[in-house]
Amino acid sequence: MRIHFKTKYDDDINLFEDGRKMFWYGLLVVLAILLPFMLDEYLLGEAVNVLIWAVAGMGLMILAGHTGQASLGHGAFLACGAYMEVWLQNKGVPFLLSLPLAGLFAGIVGAIVAIPALKMSGIYLAIATLAMGVIAEDVIILLEPYTGGIDGVFLGAFTLFGMEIDRYINPDKFYWTCLGVVIIVTFGYANLLRSSTGRAFMAIRDSEISARAMGINVARFKTIAFGLSCFVTGLAGALLAHYMGAFNYEAFLILISIQLLLMIVVGGMGSIHGAFFGAAVVGFLPQVVTMVREVVTTVAIPGLDMGIFALILITIIIVEPLGLYGRWIKIRIWFELFPLARRDMFRRNKSYLKTERMK
Repeated sequence: MRIHFKTKYDDDINLFEDGRKMFWYGLLVVLAILLPFMLDEYLLGEAVNVLIWAVAGMGLMILAGHTGQASLGHGAFLACGAYMEVWLQNKGVPFLLSLPLAGLFAGIVGAIVAIPALKMSGIYLAIATLAMGVIAEDVIILLEPYTGGIDGVFLGAFTLFGMEIDRYINPDKFYWTCLGVVIIVTFGYANLLRSSTGRAFMAIRDSEISARAMGINVARFKTIAFGLSCFVTGLAGALLAHYMGAFNYEAFLILISIQLLLMIVVGGMGSIHGAFFGAAVVGFLPQVVTMVREVVTTVAIPGLDMGIFALILITIIIVEPLGLYGRWIKIRIWFELFPLARRDMFRRNKSYLKTERMK
């Protein structure tokens, strides 16, 4: 069993717990960079899809996982980023500028929406954000001059450092572009959690009343969390626009928002790793289910693939409420403590603050 001996207070907020973890994360980044040389175009396209969903998952994780505010309308902010990226690209704005501007637009819209919405909490906030997602579909159709309405819009290749990048012409370069965005967002997210702002988010998640007692401006930090969450989700929407190429409002139906929330729950709420685990499940599991079904039976049953997919997700949630990352932590600790590990060492205690009983 490894014991990390802390000698100063900064050890609690270090980016990496020790050199060993830094090595493994560095090795993972190197493997991700080399992935285009090991996969064919189809699997590389699926890997890009996972990366984009990981960015969207980190966006929602800021709000739901680390601030405790449920949202069922983040598909609308994916749409904000996607349509703004199309508009900026058509105006000739360089990709290095249009991508952050698309995210910023989604973040500003999110912060404006958050001012009235975050006066609510719990199920009421979830219903309010659900209504936002439904309204967004009609808004996209009404703004036909900018969004293409029902017909939708088309987005071609973009130029980066003098190279024309297209998902189909040079998928490896598009993959590396998405990977670069993922690394930057992940690094920024990890540093956010080390800051006083990130600790304020987690204090609000654990107990709003206690956070107020410590002098935290709950309304202000909730709005910041919503804005940052929508900003990151907008970045994912911009990348998704380039990934899809052509799309309309049907690409951002309310089911996308529900899938986003389900993704981070399955992956593991309250951890950056959970966004990646959830994105891998959402990205690869339907393909695996389809391949297994084709091997087992040749009979086409409508809805069978999605039904099996939903059943697997429900099983994961029931068996492991902490998600896949929570299960991985338990397995790792069990091996570290072996043979001293005990069956009930991970039993969950039902405890809560007395101040939260009336919420």
